[in-house]
Parts: sequence; C-alpha cells; structure tokens
Amino acid sequence: MGELAVHSVLVTGANRGIGLGLVQHFLGLPKPPKWVFAGCRDPKGQRAQELQRLASKHPNLLILALEVTDPASVKAAAARVGEHVGGSGLTLLINNAGMAKINSIDAETQEDMTQVYTTNTIGPMLMGQAFLPLLKKAAQASPGSGLSCSKAAIINMSSIAGSIQEMFVWNLGHVVSYRCSKAALNMLTRCQSLGYREHGILCVTLHPGWVQTDMGDAGTKTAPLTVDDSVRGMLKVLSSVSEKDTGTFLDWEGKVVPW
Repeated sequence: MGELAVHSVLVTGANRGIGLGLVQHFLGLPKPPKWVFAGCRDPKGQRAQELQRLASKHPNLLILALEVTDPASVKAAAARVGEHVGGSGLTLLINNAGMAKINSIDAETQEDMTQVYTTNTIGPMLMGQAFLPLLKKAAQASPGSGLSCSKAAIINMSSIAGSIQEMFVWNLGHVVSYRCSKAALNMLTRCQSLGYREHGILCVTLHPGWVQTDMGDAGTKTAPLTVDDSVRGMLKVLSSVSEKDTGTFLDWEGKVVPW
C-alpha cells in the first residue's frame, strides 16, 4: 500500500510523545489531511508549546481543548470538529491519550486504578460515541464498500502490557492498573468493531512498541524504540489495514499481538 491518505484526523493526547509524533507525521505527509485536529487538556499551556509552534506554520492544524474523561469536554470537541469538517465527517479518530501509575501489585490502590481506567478505557469509549456521527458521515462520503483508514476508522492506542498471554516485562514493573485498562481497551475495540462495522467504520487496537516517551521510560530501563520509528511504522500499518483487520490487535510493524 502507498502513503496514508485521509481527509481529516483527530489525535488525542497530542501535545507530547506518540501523539505529538503522529501530528507531526500527518502534517508532513505528501498529501496531508485537510484537517489535523490535535486534542490536549490545555492548548495554551506550556506543555502544548510545540503544538502551538506547529499550528502557526500549518493552517490545517487545529488544537482542541479536550479532556477525554469529561463527557462535556468530549461533546464540545465533537461539535467544534463538526463545524470544520461539515458533511465530509471525520475520517480517522486516534485515541492516543493515556496514563500509567507505576505501582507494584501490593501498592495498587482503588483511586489509581479508577483514574487509569477512566482515562485509558472510558475515555476512548466516550470519544467513539461522541464522534460516531462524524465517522459515519465520512464513511458515507467515501466510495467503495471495504473498510479502511482512508474511509473511516477508530484506532485505539493500546500496549502489549495489556496482553494477557504475553504479560510483557512483568519483572520490570507490575503496573497492574495500566495492564488491566489496556486489556479492557482491547475488548472495547472488539466491541466497537462489531458495533460500528455496519456503519463502514474500521476499528483496530495498536501496540506502538516500547517507545522512548515520558511513560515508556518511567522505569529503570530506557525504551528501545524512538517516537519517530514507532509513528512511521504505525502509519505504514494504517495505510494497509482493511476489512479483514477490523477488531484485531496489531503492533507498529503490523504483526498480530496475542490477546
């Protein structure tokens, strides 16, 4: 498959790490989207300075105030996106915003587990619900019957840490709340793939690799993969996924990750 070609894309958690890398790469495509929506909690804050710099250079980049755990914020963001995309709808929703609490299993708390689950699992559910009308519009406006990221898609950013079979690097960090939230996100993706298939929307959950980010390096070892390499790989995967892949768990190289 060639380069990924989408009319519009929304990335949550876009002010740093993988989210920022995705925004940068979408803007740098030979055929960039007409609209790149970058969601973050505080668009005018210090943590969004790089996004602000990019927005000053790219008129197709719009920074959205978005707190994925707040239904009112999510609905407001959907309304704002709708004003810009109109009848074309939103082509690609990438639920990237996430968090982790670095606790051992003995130190895990109800408060931490609730907070992590709300961000990593409930957030993507709320986003899918709120943006469904815009994703349906994009699917209806796209010719052809097959599913693809160029038609309409939800991409949920998961982790191999959520693989029940793999139990990736357990000895380096238990991070139970994070693992449980990502395993639940994988199930949400399966449910979305079944519920939204009739509307022409592809749903995939991705493991971006063990990436050098604030979250990826939150331990004693440095992650082996750069943001740039991870994002390049994921965009290549997104350019090739089709109907047969909806509801699957893939990594940044396109390999199937065990549930």
